[in-house]
Amino acid sequence: MEDVKTMDSTEIRSYLSDLGAQAQKAKTALQRLDTARKNQALRGAADALVQESEKILFANEKDYARAEEAGMAEGLLDRLKLTTARIESMAEGLRQIADLPDPVGEVMEQFDRPNGLHIEKVRVPMGVIGIIYEARPNVTADAFGLCFKTGNAVILKGGKDAFYSNQAITGVIGDALAQEGIDRNAILLIENNDRAVTTAFMKLKEYVDVLIPRGGAGLIRSVVENSTIPVIETGTGNCHIYIDEAADLEKAVPIVMNAKTQRIGVCNSCESLLVHEKIADQILPALGKALLEKKVEIRGDETVQAQIPQARAATEEDYGTEYLDLIISVKTVGSPEEAIAHINQYNTGHSDAIVTENKAVAQKFLREVDAACVYVNASTRFTDGFEFGFGAEIGISTQKLHARGPMGLRELTSYKYQITGDGQIRP
Repeated sequence: MEDVKTMDSTEIRSYLSDLGAQAQKAKTALQRLDTARKNQALRGAADALVQESEKILFANEKDYARAEEAGMAEGLLDRLKLTTARIESMAEGLRQIADLPDPVGEVMEQFDRPNGLHIEKVRVPMGVIGIIYEARPNVTADAFGLCFKTGNAVILKGGKDAFYSNQAITGVIGDALAQEGIDRNAILLIENNDRAVTTAFMKLKEYVDVLIPRGGAGLIRSVVENSTIPVIETGTGNCHIYIDEAADLEKAVPIVMNAKTQRIGVCNSCESLLVHEKIADQILPALGKALLEKKVEIRGDETVQAQIPQARAATEEDYGTEYLDLIISVKTVGSPEEAIAHINQYNTGHSDAIVTENKAVAQKFLREVDAACVYVNASTRFTDGFEFGFGAEIGISTQKLHARGPMGLRELTSYKYQITGDGQIRP
């Protein structure tokens, strides 16, 4: 299908209903597969991605050239770009998922009632999962692997900027499944970038059990406001690091530099930095030098500007912005309490960190900062399924119901109660 093809509402409905019906059929077949069969298929798909890497890279080059010509920001271009190493990493993600325990069928708890009923709470697949995401083609493979291992069919709506890449990856995985005798419709891609199609997909409740958006604030807001399907919010990341007066300054600079510059276009990179005013003159010059060497634009308050002459004045908007770029906001604070209050006002509930050697302050920060992941003396870049030992992840949930933080296999399951009796009837 063409990248963008205008359809009327009837055509859109028919197109999406067909995909939904295919996913429902694939779901039923998937849920009959045992763990060994699923793992074999995942490893086969991983091998296929590597074997077909030239095909995937050729498709990605088309996407990248188009995005570059359109003036896409450097951080987003980095998200879009595939390399041989990144395809190997995608394949390794599938292999890691194959090596992880299968949560489906796990008995979460069991108990007996006085009337003799035996009740078990058992993990089960959700069914059909829809994922809407932006220009990150690696999500295509990650989403497939996690959904497949948990017995869920997946319908993907990738961003238009990664259209050819997603198409190639989906095709390679579908072919690998078919070679294993498994319904290739376990992974389906919406191959039309008309916004009307995307909006209609958000309302495909009779076919899709849960919808997961991955991308910027605008995408997530659009899905939450328009979807009639239950949504798991995965986060924008205005992530903070607070350097306390009791910080080891030799730890602080490397932590900030890693969190900010290791990869700028990811949701767990540091966007906002807070520094205790008592150590501002000790730490800010060193931080400024290191950040400026990496071409990071610094936006700070008056104290920051005095210590780092190249810094621009920060605005209120800066403190609440996820830049995904070589920009960082910096503010001085007078206490841990002020730092925590600032973070809880401006963060997105993703990942925040403190650098301190004061254990009491560290514990206070851990208790009081409202985020999915809170760190002491470590980079926020570790908020990641691989780093947490979950294998690939479906996203970082910043909400509080059902799942929070990196979402691995268990977070893609629901549960049901299985009740066994021996003729009991209710009096």
